[in-house]
Amino acid sequence: MKKVLLNLSITFALISTTIAAQNTEQAVDSTTLKNWYHQSYEKTGIYGVGTNEAIEFLKSTGIKPSVIVVGVIDSGVQTDHPDLKNNIWINPKEIAGNGKDDDKNGYIDDIYGWDFIGGKDGKDVNQDTMEATRLIVKYEKLFETGDQKTNETNRTKYPAEFKEYQRAKFIYDKEYGEAKSVLIQIEGQMAMVKQMTDALLDALGDKPLTLENVSAATFPQEQIKQAFLQMSQNPEMQGKTAKQIYTTINESMSEAQKHYSNKVEYLLNKNFDSRHIVGDNYSDINEKYYGNNEVEGPDALHGTHVSGIIAAERNNNAGMDGIAGDVAKIMVVRAVPDGDERDKDVANAIIYAVDNGAKIINMSFGKPFSPNKEKVWDAIKYAEKKGVLLVHASGNDNKDIDVEPNYPTNFKDNENTSFTNNWITVGASTRYNDQLKASFSNYGKEKVDIFAPGLEIYAPVTGGNYRFLQGTSMASPVVAGCAALLWSYFPHLTAKQVKDILLKTVNGSTVATVAGGEDENTPEVHTTFDQLSVTGGVVDAYKAVKYAYENYPEKKK
Repeated sequence: MKKVLLNLSITFALISTTIAAQNTEQAVDSTTLKNWYHQSYEKTGIYGVGTNEAIEFLKSTGIKPSVIVVGVIDSGVQTDHPDLKNNIWINPKEIAGNGKDDDKNGYIDDIYGWDFIGGKDGKDVNQDTMEATRLIVKYEKLFETGDQKTNETNRTKYPAEFKEYQRAKFIYDKEYGEAKSVLIQIEGQMAMVKQMTDALLDALGDKPLTLENVSAATFPQEQIKQAFLQMSQNPEMQGKTAKQIYTTINESMSEAQKHYSNKVEYLLNKNFDSRHIVGDNYSDINEKYYGNNEVEGPDALHGTHVSGIIAAERNNNAGMDGIAGDVAKIMVVRAVPDGDERDKDVANAIIYAVDNGAKIINMSFGKPFSPNKEKVWDAIKYAEKKGVLLVHASGNDNKDIDVEPNYPTNFKDNENTSFTNNWITVGASTRYNDQLKASFSNYGKEKVDIFAPGLEIYAPVTGGNYRFLQGTSMASPVVAGCAALLWSYFPHLTAKQVKDILLKTVNGSTVATVAGGEDENTPEVHTTFDQLSVTGGVVDAYKAVKYAYENYPEKKK
């Protein structure tokens, strides 16, 4: 009986959480939650970025903005999304559909950008393995030969590689075990949800969940009735029918089931290799010209959301307003699958964006291993030489990346000084001042530069729709959008100056914060928000543009 009651408790907690989330999204339509990250900290006390105040100030200066191209290296973008279609970069030197490389850049018909994880036949990579999986496949041949003496010899001969293998195996085993365990739990929970909502349907039919209706109904077990009586007093549950509850929970669970099934089938599958789709010579790290021009790909939800935060069209009575929606054009560079991106693709994506006119590149991706990191570092230095600003998400593991690296990074291994001045690493903040650090966000006093809104962020997704998403993936484009707005009005600034201005003008906080504690290897840290990044604060577009106007006037010729 105790086991049954425990399952009931878990099930109803799950139902309550999911319905509450659904109600929040529905109620948001008539609230300011959709736009909270645009709010002014000075006016509201909420750590938004002051988008509207920044734009009003810029207009008052009489300065005419210039268009700025932002490269988005991601999963792809729905280029015809109603809120993005007018702000997608179009290659001015390329003639669409003629099958020729008109601008002689090595990429045929790259009208909106380029896809480095697609093949010449038009097929695209959707799922790929984790880098930890790839490393295990690589190093098992060296350290798990089946002969103990050979293993010991190789482990002694290649200590750095063996250490990397051990770290990869630890992460792989943890991820695999978690995925298999969660799949079993989901299967049991889905059966329980069906059982519970069937009982509610038998008792109420199409009647809504209310205290009066549940009190008058008959249930197969008294504890089921008591649970529904308690649920019916929750304002977020009232008015929902059994069918509505079941549909909502089942859809949420099916999405989670798909996520973990994909992890087992693709990300953690040592026998899976997607590279035949691309058709490149993968071992040739210097190869540049591969892929296709189909930049949306099979799942562009993430990249579309990221792009919308930066450049969704403003004041068009559709969905939401991007931070730099009046001035930015999105160059789409597809290099991020469901799984870990590959260093070769990341390096080529950066170089492509730089060579084709992007002034800012947003990178909302990351991983704990980077076997060809030197190639990516070369691309970062190339971007610095060309005056391009790179903005990168810190990651969503609630870890201190001063200690545990998140690649790509602007720090060489075992060094605490950045090797470049054109890079910003971004953590995720919330609209809750007493819990300003998003619980999932990575942090680092030396290697995270700044925080930005990354929780409950409303932006475009595929199918012409909109959705709330969260992650440092959302915080990074907030900073990229602020940089684009600033730079479009002050084009004489250098990438380093844009970075410096954004970092100097944060809204700081010393609120008490708990970080880490995700597992036994990341101890819980009790600290304050100002100790979680270089700046100790959240980006503010208004303060940044005002500072630029006052301190970096353009020198007239």
